Amino acid sequence: MRLAKYLAQTGVASRRKAEELIVLGRIQVNGRTITELGTKITPGADVITLDGRNLVPEEKIYLLLNKPSGYLCTLRDPQGRPTVAQLVADLGVRLYPVGRLDYDTEGLLLMTTDGDFANMMIHPRYGIKKRYHARIKGPIEEKALGRLRKGVHLEDGVTSPARVSLLPGGGGLEIEISEGKKREVRRMCQAVGLPLRSLQRVGFSFLTLQGVALGKYRFLSPGEVEQLKTEARTNAVL
Repeated sequence: MRLAKYLAQTGVASRRKAEELIVLGRIQVNGRTITELGTKITPGADVITLDGRNLVPEEKIYLLLNKPSGYLCTLRDPQGRPTVAQLVADLGVRLYPVGRLDYDTEGLLLMTTDGDFANMMIHPRYGIKKRYHARIKGPIEEKALGRLRKGVHLEDGVTSPARVSLLPGGGGLEIEISEGKKREVRRMCQAVGLPLRSLQRVGFSFLTLQGVALGKYRFLSPGEVEQLKTEARTNAVL
C-alpha cells in the first residue's frame, strides 16, 4: 500500500495533506524518515509514525447527513462560515464529505473516513445516481425538459442525459444524474432557462432521507456500504 494512502486511512490527514507530511520529513517507517512520495509499506508489518507517534488505521465510519442550506461541504472555512464538520463534531472523528453540495443546497450528503469509498461514490466511471428536487422560479417549458434529458452544453463540457420528471403539485422537477460536475444541477437548470428557487438532494443510489431530520445524521449499515460498493463495481465494468 502507498504510504500516503495508509496515512489517510489513519485519519491523520487527507491523502494530499499526507503527501505534504511525507515531503516535510515528518513520517517515519520502521524508524527511518521517509520523504519520497510513492513509497510503499506493508500494513500490519511496518511501523508507521508521525513525529514519533504510532499511527494505526482508524475504524471506518460511514454516515448519511441531511445537510441544511447555509453550510459548506468542507472541514473548516477561513471566513468562519458554518461547515458540515460542525454537524458531526460530536463524534470526535475527522469525517470527509463524499463530494459536495453547494452552500445553498440542502439534502443527502454522505460523510466517511474511507477515502477509497468516497472516490467510488463520486467518480463518474462508477455511475452512482443522485436525485434532486429542484423548485423552479416561473413556468416550466417542455422544451427545457427536453434539453435536460438530452444533455446540456456547459463551459466544461456536455452533461450526460438526465432523467427528469415533474414533481406533484407543479413548480418543481425531480432530476437524476450520475456525474459530479461542480454545481452541475444548478448550471444545467440555468442553461435551459429554469432558474432555481431551491435545490435539495433527496436520493443517493438507493439511499433516501427517510427518518433523518434536517441537520441530523445516521450511520450506514455494513449491508448498505457493501451494496453501494457492489453497485459501483458493477457500473464500472458495464
